[in-house]
Amino acid sequence: MIAALRPRWNRWLARRIPAAASVRLNQRRIFIIPSRVGAAFMLALLLMLLAAINYQNSLAYSLTFLLASVFVVAILHTYRNLAGLILKAGSAPAVFMGEQAVFRVRLESSERPYQAISLGWPPTELQTQDVPALAVSESLLSLPALQRGWLRPGRLRVESRFPLGILVAWSWVDLDQRVLVYPRPLAGDLPLSAGVNQDPDEQGSRPHGQGVDDYQGLKSYQPGDSKRRLHWKAYSRGQGLLVKDFASISGRDLHLDFAALAGDTEARLSLLCHWVLQLSERQQPFALSLPDNLLGVDSGEIHRDACLRALALYGQPS
Repeated sequence: MIAALRPRWNRWLARRIPAAASVRLNQRRIFIIPSRVGAAFMLALLLMLLAAINYQNSLAYSLTFLLASVFVVAILHTYRNLAGLILKAGSAPAVFMGEQAVFRVRLESSERPYQAISLGWPPTELQTQDVPALAVSESLLSLPALQRGWLRPGRLRVESRFPLGILVAWSWVDLDQRVLVYPRPLAGDLPLSAGVNQDPDEQGSRPHGQGVDDYQGLKSYQPGDSKRRLHWKAYSRGQGLLVKDFASISGRDLHLDFAALAGDTEARLSLLCHWVLQLSERQQPFALSLPDNLLGVDSGEIHRDACLRALALYGQPS
């Protein structure tokens, strides 16, 4: 029955609390019910009332009604601790499959402070934090990235049990967040078909250029050179900033081709992901060919990110 009602519940939530990058909690978006402690509290009040009626004890009546009034006042304070709170979606960096995707959620107060605000995606444990008055509090929430492509966490649960814990006020908000998940890098040999075609007339030649295979020595640092190649020992000896210089075996650029690889789709994408990272780290120009996409020869972070994005979204619905 729950499974049958869930689609209706989701459609109702989508109409009542539509997806948005910024959500302000108000009366239409906050739900409140007694917690387990509150249910036990109400049961205790009922037993106290029955005892007061049975014994016609004025003090028992007074205590029962006093505690009942505390319960009613707690409803207002629990609701007030969520009302007016603003939730905003923060940036979410891309991750590789198998890593933890981190989502940033900003909690903003436009007037009063908020205490013990809990948020997260059940069944994972909710994070609890305070939001000072007229201030911003940022929360980092994580989910495992189990498959490549876009990871959409779904509706976020925001709740408060402040001040007494006998009631829980909550809301389900959709901040329209998503994280791009790259394939898991898989180390392997670079297939010959993914490189240049061998030309018998050029065997034995080693044209020099920016490459990764042969160490040539040191050269002066130039803006844009990889900091991973900095020679810190030379810098400590007062020789200035020097970087390690390499020459490639071939002056031609590499061509990573999905169709030239063997194995299933995910294994091919993982191997290509590994070589995109390796060649980008070494600043080796390369091209990437997928059945539905072709990225020309280039190098640098922008080219690397474009290739990783193409690998992540390969075969995914647009």
